[in-house]
Amino acid sequence: MTDSSNANKARNREIARNEEAKQVTGSARLSIWAIAVAVIAGGILFTLGWLGLR
Repeated sequence: MTDSSNANKARNREIARNEEAKQVTGSARLSIWAIAVAVIAGGILFTLGWLGLR
């Protein structure tokens, strides 16, 4: 193989690692938002239920 093809492979590996890191970060952010929305919605429903029973 030539030096340019080795350099391209190395560059492609680095790009793939960067994309993987971005995907993991994006997934973590989405999970945090989903948990936050679920907690807020649960709190609202709990409060409405509690007030309805009073």
